[in-house]
Amino acid sequence: MRIFLAGSTGFVGGHVRCALLENGHELRILTHKRSTCAEPGIEAVEGDVTRPETFATALQGCDAVINLVGIIREFPNRGITFERLHVAATKNLLAAARNAEVRRFVQMSALGARPGAVSCYHQTKYRAEEEVRSSGLDWTIFRPSVIFGPKDDFINKLAGFVKGFPLVPMIGDGSYRLQPIDGNDVARCFAMSLDMPETVNQTYELCGRDRFTYRQLFEAVAETLGKKTTRTVQVPVSLIKLITPFLQRFAMFPITMYQITMLLEESICDGTWRETFRFEPVGLEEAIHVYLKGNHAG
Repeated sequence: MRIFLAGSTGFVGGHVRCALLENGHELRILTHKRSTCAEPGIEAVEGDVTRPETFATALQGCDAVINLVGIIREFPNRGITFERLHVAATKNLLAAARNAEVRRFVQMSALGARPGAVSCYHQTKYRAEEEVRSSGLDWTIFRPSVIFGPKDDFINKLAGFVKGFPLVPMIGDGSYRLQPIDGNDVARCFAMSLDMPETVNQTYELCGRDRFTYRQLFEAVAETLGKKTTRTVQVPVSLIKLITPFLQRFAMFPITMYQITMLLEESICDGTWRETFRFEPVGLEEAIHVYLKGNHAG
């Protein structure tokens, strides 16, 4: 197949590109700079997902569209908002797909997207899902939990705190749970779904093999890095919710109110996606032993 891929230059996009190429697909990727891509089997299209006139004709001749576009943090002064990058961008891609007569559409959402969600992140992810469901196309939606891998932001950021500080702040008691999934496993599901008619008009929650409390995850990262002496200090949830609205305006502050809300809500699923895709996900602890030591050596 020839696949039009939006959001291909991010962390997840790198994994999905590799999985699609390994499955023999040709890729036409949307990028802000054409020169950023020089891989065999990939044609770069310079454009902006928020401006359909810059990419719409590039969908001609494609067999499927995959939308990976998403942000975890807003910067409204720079035009980077959930509304624009989640909802409006999805609408643009769906319209372009219909105009180009591309029937297959695969969307990356997020675990926790649902009607009535507290966080704006989850609200806009769900609204984008609803646009996909009502598009009239043959769609599949994936909702991954926290995604880990050599270039991830979550586990590597936690490792940076463990590596750099003898005392690491922890929101509350750290008992809230996560079920992280490997980026390669997420990409594998995206690639496999293109050849699986049974995935059409289905939504899949993707989570990893093991559940961890945040504290257990911290301890696993510390052990991997040989930092058993690293300690945590509990920051009351009420205090972090008081100071974050003032500090989150600064890019250097590591967390936002939306991210705190999502962390405390937990990010776990029942793993029934494995009944369809029939493979076992990679365990987090075995994976981070491979890449964290290399990323945070010294």
